[in-house]
Amino acid sequence: MVYLIIGILCSSMLSIIMRISEKYVKGNIAMLVVNYITCAVISALSIGPGNIFTTQDGIGKTVFIGVIAGALYLTGFVMLQYNIKKNGVVLPATFMKLGLLVSTAFSIIFFHERPDILQITGFIIAIAAIILINAEKDATAKLDFKLGLFILLFAAGMGDAMSKVFEENCPASLSDHYLLITFIVAGLLCFLVMLYNKQKIGIKETVFGAVIGVPNYYSSLFVIKALETLDGVVVFPTFSVGCILVITTVGLFVFKEKLSKKQLVSLGMIMVALAMLNI
Repeated sequence: MVYLIIGILCSSMLSIIMRISEKYVKGNIAMLVVNYITCAVISALSIGPGNIFTTQDGIGKTVFIGVIAGALYLTGFVMLQYNIKKNGVVLPATFMKLGLLVSTAFSIIFFHERPDILQITGFIIAIAAIILINAEKDATAKLDFKLGLFILLFAAGMGDAMSKVFEENCPASLSDHYLLITFIVAGLLCFLVMLYNKQKIGIKETVFGAVIGVPNYYSSLFVIKALETLDGVVVFPTFSVGCILVITTVGLFVFKEKLSKKQLVSLGMIMVALAMLNI
């Protein structure tokens, strides 16, 4: 549980820094490239220069799963940007958070995890809270391209689910190799997207990308470590709603945001869901 809490805090820090960067960074894709480079560098340093190219059992599976995860990471980002243009901000944000439906279902179907009644109830409350907290009054966007939203949901959910696939099929000692491959693949694909959008890596993109990369790496690492001792049906919903709780709390006290009644009710539901998921 400690690993999961640290992962939630790191992911929340990542989101907060990205929000701050919106005021200063024009090249969001370029910033993301630097972020992935930073994550890959930290992974490589954690492995050690002499151990990157290893013949340890399971390295083949690790590379394969990492490539898929990296492609899913970038697919999720591209689809998020696409759907924001088509449907506004609220719907894509909701569908991306609801990716936990995919990752949790994946754990149940393929790894035969069996949540108890309390966890199932907590899961349902968490889903309802995510939908409610994103149901803004001015959200008038229509589903112009439904398939795009569901691709976003699937990519976000399966990107998380790959951590479970790795944990179940590969040695824990190769976790940094898995992350290294994941971030290298995501970085290379993101670099191509950056070139397509004619963005350049400037000083601000470099600074914010590097700062974002640190919590991004550790949030991914601690989710994997959490999965070593906790079921995916607990980790994925708790991680998603836990991040929402932390980010909303920071927005309330640090950025002086005002919460609507719906958002306050959602936060209460999230706290109930967290308790039920982890009893």
